[in-house]
Amino acid sequence: MNLKVFILALSTIAVGLVELIIGGILPTIADDFNISLSSAGQLITVYALIYAIAGPVLLVLTSKIERKKLYLASLFIFFLGNVMTYFSPNYIFMMIARVLTAASTALIVVLSLTIAVKIVAPSHRAKALGLIYMGISSSLVLGVPLGILLSNIFGWRIIFLGIAALSIGSMVLISIFLERIPGERTIPLSQQLKAAGSAKIGSAHLSTVFMLAGHYTVYAYFTPFLETNFHLNSYWISIFYFIFGIAAVGGGAFGGTLSDRIGTHKSIVIVISAFAICLCLLPLTTFSLVLFIPMMMVWGALSWALAPPLQSYLIQIDPATSDIQQSLNNSALQIGISLGSAIGGLVLNNSGTVSSTAWFGSGVVIISLLFAVFSLTRPAIARENTNSPASFQRS
Repeated sequence: MNLKVFILALSTIAVGLVELIIGGILPTIADDFNISLSSAGQLITVYALIYAIAGPVLLVLTSKIERKKLYLASLFIFFLGNVMTYFSPNYIFMMIARVLTAASTALIVVLSLTIAVKIVAPSHRAKALGLIYMGISSSLVLGVPLGILLSNIFGWRIIFLGIAALSIGSMVLISIFLERIPGERTIPLSQQLKAAGSAKIGSAHLSTVFMLAGHYTVYAYFTPFLETNFHLNSYWISIFYFIFGIAAVGGGAFGGTLSDRIGTHKSIVIVISAFAICLCLLPLTTFSLVLFIPMMMVWGALSWALAPPLQSYLIQIDPATSDIQQSLNNSALQIGISLGSAIGGLVLNNSGTVSSTAWFGSGVVIISLLFAVFSLTRPAIARENTNSPASFQRS
């Protein structure tokens, strides 16, 4: 695999840590700023909202800018945001810093995805995307336990100074190894959004939303799931999170490799179907750790295995708007995380049993499968070359 793809993946690890690493240190931040825990939680909510919106908007606004220059500029803003977080004297200042890091992270991640597919052969496209998603997934799933560990040893502020240092390392690697990549002619935003609103592309994005929603219906409440079923203490819970995280990191590479070997269509259906079955069976294995741990690892791997084949699928069906579609799909991922957390909370409040989140999560994933099948069976999108920027119509 191209060395540059590995460098891009490393960059996504550095920038991705900022999003959820704060989840495990919210009580400490709340105490430091003398605010409520719910107010501190808004640091995550606002971040996710800005991330989801900023990616597609900034990608369109910066489409003509040379990509390497834009990547380095985004990393510099990300660096500033983390330094601001380290020195934050109050809650408002930190919230401003979070907005800066969210916007820059959104652009860095989507640039990593779009650049990766441009610098490898088409036959290795899904594998390249899989490596990028290994970076994204590793930062998301390992962020919380890493944040707790480092905060207990060094204090919460040093975490963001360390992330700022990692961003400097990414800037050095990108400046040395990545070649200049020119910007591209802009297709009007209205036309790109029209493509996203088509039955074929729109349902593909919704498949991502409900896949992640089904996952986070369970994963957002994984700690009480483990406490209730296995009576584990915080030490062993962190071990389980680590095992899950390792499996999730490998899931991105697995999804990309599978897609390159058997094609995007079959991969999408297989991954979503297997994921729904896995979540449905998960509570049935809680009587034995020997059965539960392998099932948990399969759950972790499949949770991030859909992204590479689905992103590759979006590129195949409409190459002209592939950049914005990759960005929108990344936003769909964020929406799915928020939706799943909310669904899981409702299930927990109404059912009273944390294991039921897995069954409801499985049902949500089936909705994802229905949207995926609907997308795969829609007519292809055809584009006509005219004097105006490409217009699209159904074939």
